Amino acid sequence: MSLDLYFVIGTFILAFAIPSAISAFADSRAPRVSAILIVVGGIMIFYAASKTQGGFQVETIPNAFINVAGKYIF
Repeated sequence: MSLDLYFVIGTFILAFAIPSAISAFADSRAPRVSAILIVVGGIMIFYAASKTQGGFQVETIPNAFINVAGKYIF
């Protein structure tokens, strides 16, 4: 898999973990699943950023999403 794909999947995992954590705190439950998702998403983003030459810059993040969408979706 490409590093852009790791970055995009990690970003989506983190995005889905946030509502899960808020829901767990609102229901007075321990946010176990959201904590696992945050760790997994963070590791995926860190791996992609550390292996990419020069890392991900703010300007290149939209390009990563477009590359993944063009390569794997369309």
